[in-house]
Amino acid sequence: MIGGAMFDAVFAVPKQLTAVARRVLVSTFEAVEAVPKIAAALDDVRATLKHSERLATFAAGELPEIVYQLEEIKARLEKLETRTVSPGSPRSG
Repeated sequence: MIGGAMFDAVFAVPKQLTAVARRVLVSTFEAVEAVPKIAAALDDVRATLKHSERLATFAAGELPEIVYQLEEIKARLEKLETRTVSPGSPRSG
């Protein structure tokens, strides 16, 4: 009986090594298959960053103009308010 257990142990080692080698190969193939997907995702990230940079540049260039236009609108509204709420107008009380 001891001899049979010894043979089982001797044959178990190659089976375990084969299983480990198989898992390593499968993992390696899966990693290799994932590389194009990772590369595509990185390309998407780069494109998104480039687009964000263009938007930020546009916003930075347009922001002073927008502020200027808002100040002009505010000044016009203040003039209208002054005219509508002047001492002689019916709205002033």
